Amino acid sequence: MTQPWTHIPIMAAEIAQLLLTRPEGIYMDGTLGLGGHTKFFLSQLAPQAHIYGFDKDPQALQMAQERVQDARLTPCHASYSQAVEVLAAQGVQALDGALFDLGLSSYQLDDPSRGFSLLREGPLDMRFDTTQPLTAATIVNTWSLEELERIFKEYGEERRAAQVAHALVTYRRTQPVQTTLQLKQVAESVLGPQRGRIHPATQIFQALRIACNQEFSNVAQITKVIEQLLKPGARCAVLTFHSLEDRLVKNQFKALAATGQWKLVTKHALAPDYEEVKQNRRARSAKLRVIERV
Repeated sequence: MTQPWTHIPIMAAEIAQLLLTRPEGIYMDGTLGLGGHTKFFLSQLAPQAHIYGFDKDPQALQMAQERVQDARLTPCHASYSQAVEVLAAQGVQALDGALFDLGLSSYQLDDPSRGFSLLREGPLDMRFDTTQPLTAATIVNTWSLEELERIFKEYGEERRAAQVAHALVTYRRTQPVQTTLQLKQVAESVLGPQRGRIHPATQIFQALRIACNQEFSNVAQITKVIEQLLKPGARCAVLTFHSLEDRLVKNQFKALAATGQWKLVTKHALAPDYEEVKQNRRARSAKLRVIERV
């Protein structure tokens, strides 16, 4: 498979230092992507270590295997929310650590056919798992005005959510919204064209992606997964890329720590240093939080 995408795992060294407490351990990469973090982790781990890499995107799993090329990686085509059942089927009952990188893979964002980016014309798809039926096009063309307004407000934190939802419902009465350019144009009719660094339709695209892939309901499952899988002394690291997800993770970790059975390894979210952001613009909004089972 041709792999034109550059892939730079964000905060890989920092995460490895905080997460890999047992060199010979069994770990989980809850969002394998192109395998950047896993490849780096395996370079730091012992020969008997193993990583189970989860991803809903079958294309990502294939590319990760090609990039990592290490028998210590077992790819799993499933959401991390299904990890307990999937790992049990592999004979794994407990883990020494788990990473959840909640960012979008570079190749997904850069591939126009996936429909994630407003910078390129493509079908309005946005599915992580292309075997699932729900697309962003289905959402914008069939969901009610009230539902569209809700997701734009809740998932996109868009102040003019009602106006954008109304514009979409009006537009689709004459023709379906099928491409990223159409969605961008409808959003611009309300929000205006790009004037600064961030396009005003970015939050609308974000909201649709979150709704399409049920991202927040999956993030809410992280606590359940790590409570059932992590051993005492094992750690969980979560990398988020927008404030809504970071808030969810912060609150989950705070609730776990309040039980006395977990402790916060990072009291506050960590961010990439200046040099990393300079070399990789996609790192600029990253936040890392780590918790340990005691």
